Amino acid sequence: MKNWLLHILVNAVAIVVVGALFTSVSIDGFGGALLAALILSILNAIVRPILVVLTLPITVVTLGLFLFIVNAITLAMTDAFLGSTFEITSFGMTIVAAIVISLINLVLNSFIKE
Repeated sequence: MKNWLLHILVNAVAIVVVGALFTSVSIDGFGGALLAALILSILNAIVRPILVVLTLPITVVTLGLFLFIVNAITLAMTDAFLGSTFEITSFGMTIVAAIVISLINLVLNSFIKE
């Protein structure tokens, strides 16, 4: 439980960084980013595995690159759930934001001891 909360906090920091880097991503403060990180983690636990299984053939053909699209879809669903608290202007920007969030999470999670 503690580890899950720490990863949500790291994800919220990544979302704040993306909001600061790109003007196409708007977040209503750290509370909004924390709520977005919570919803994104729930979607990643429930919806993402279903999407991965359904898109397995195209993921194999693209050598795994389609997983960026799956990540962007879950991020777009988070955007849809939160309304004006967390907004991304276009799907192209959602793909870029998903990639940057993944990279920031990779770097920050490398500092977390399990």
